[in-house]
Amino acid sequence: MNEQEQQIQQVQQQQETPPPNYLVFAILTTIFCCQVFGIVSIIFAAMVNSKWVSGDKEGALQASKNAKTWAIVALISGIAVGLILALLSIFGIFTGIASGGIDI
Repeated sequence: MNEQEQQIQQVQQQQETPPPNYLVFAILTTIFCCQVFGIVSIIFAAMVNSKWVSGDKEGALQASKNAKTWAIVALISGIAVGLILALLSIFGIFTGIASGGIDI
């Protein structure tokens, strides 16, 4: 029975799907948004499958959650930096117009 129970557990583990690793999301946010937070996300995304294969399901779930969280942080920080740069550019243009440095 012990051997049969082990086989049943192996079949159940093979049928379960690992949690999403969010690797594509992490790579895209690294390229287009924020490299620092995106790299952290990539590191956690790379841990998901290796932890799952080694049998550390809780570790894989936590790594998946961390990868998603850091990718979202990278996305939000990239959007925030983009908005700040756009606002500074607009204010710079208006300041130039107001000071007479730019002719319309």
